Amino acid sequence: MKISKYQDALDYLYNFVDYSRTYQENIAPENFSLERMFMLMEALKNPQKEYPCIHVAGTKGKGSVSVFCASALQASDYKVGLYTSPHLQSFTERIQINRDPIPENDFVEIVNNLMPIVESIPGLTSYEIQTAIAFIHFARNNVDVAVIEVGMGGRLDSTNIITPLVSVITSISMDHTSVLGDTLAEIAGEKGGIIKEGVPVVSAPQVDEVSEVLRSIAQDKHSDLYQVGDDWHYQVVSDTLSGQEINVRGRHEIDLFIIMLGEHQAENAVTAYGALMQVKDQFPNIDQESIKEGYKNAFWEGRFEIVCTEPYVVFDGAHNRYSAGKLRKALDHYFQDRDEVFIIGASSDKDIKGILGKLITKSSRFIPVASSHPRAISQDELIDLSSNDPEHIIKTGDIYSAIKKGLELAGPSGLLVITGSLYLVGEVRQIWFDQFLRC
Repeated sequence: MKISKYQDALDYLYNFVDYSRTYQENIAPENFSLERMFMLMEALKNPQKEYPCIHVAGTKGKGSVSVFCASALQASDYKVGLYTSPHLQSFTERIQINRDPIPENDFVEIVNNLMPIVESIPGLTSYEIQTAIAFIHFARNNVDVAVIEVGMGGRLDSTNIITPLVSVITSISMDHTSVLGDTLAEIAGEKGGIIKEGVPVVSAPQVDEVSEVLRSIAQDKHSDLYQVGDDWHYQVVSDTLSGQEINVRGRHEIDLFIIMLGEHQAENAVTAYGALMQVKDQFPNIDQESIKEGYKNAFWEGRFEIVCTEPYVVFDGAHNRYSAGKLRKALDHYFQDRDEVFIIGASSDKDIKGILGKLITKSSRFIPVASSHPRAISQDELIDLSSNDPEHIIKTGDIYSAIKKGLELAGPSGLLVITGSLYLVGEVRQIWFDQFLRC
């Protein structure tokens, strides 16, 4: 049977096991294996070997680091593939070339070509197939380089069949504990599983427990490990709603300007810069000016994205305690003394109490919502997990009503924050730009 429509191709893909839509405690670690992925790519003649790659793992910031790398390489006149997940509004966002999503017709064609091969390999997952689609799309279009973000973990992630020019590890914190382990050391071991023999590693600043694990893995793999904070030092010299000026010194030096906000984005920018310095010999067009230009243009939707100024409306996919803390710090920095309203929805297997505890102050008003994602926690459960004053909790019917009520409560001089998961941010973003865009 040949598929002719994009939605049918997407339905075919989602017909396979999708662990991103499964409760984490129901996923057995033994379900993860690279054997199926190696078989699939061998049957496809290994398109992922036709171009060099940068591989990015971590708990938080890996998407932003990937975007910084891709943007700088594109500004250096290279054709750049970018593979990330999840998407915000359209699945095609996951697979991009020079920041253009894969055309729906191309997606359909690749799925049709894949179907007979997929049927010959039992147990393939949706994520494994979509990863193969990305590798094929990049090879077909002769990219000069691909920046590949790990989906979850690293060691057994479907992307980990590549041998990159550099492995990048962003900030590691507690997440996906039922699959990756319930200590930082265990999680670091899984993330550090992307480190390959003799391939240099660039790491964001890490707590000592994580650094020790990464250092040990790199040593075993005879890989040089470079870390922001040791090999590169940086200082944010200006930080306003217009962007951040960052002074980088150490092994390599540069002054950067980025429009992505929050101190964590400065860290991500420097981590990406470290990775670029490891590949500049393979890509001679990379120079200081192209990096600066690329960074100026780098943007990642749904990550402290300001979509309105009266009131200020911020979208941010903070989905664990660590990222909620970073968001809280950014809100305190940029929006002091504004009346706060939060619209929060999250997956039920996340640290909901930790997220709420980091974000919501005694004076904040809180509108709980449930996204359409299968793992979304209900409004009532969110309320039960909140320690907020009941008078500050506002229950509405649906997401549209929540946005409308949030704007009303914030007033023109307040602050409305939509957060808790990228799935929720994606849904709100769709509704916002369809029905609320007025700023």
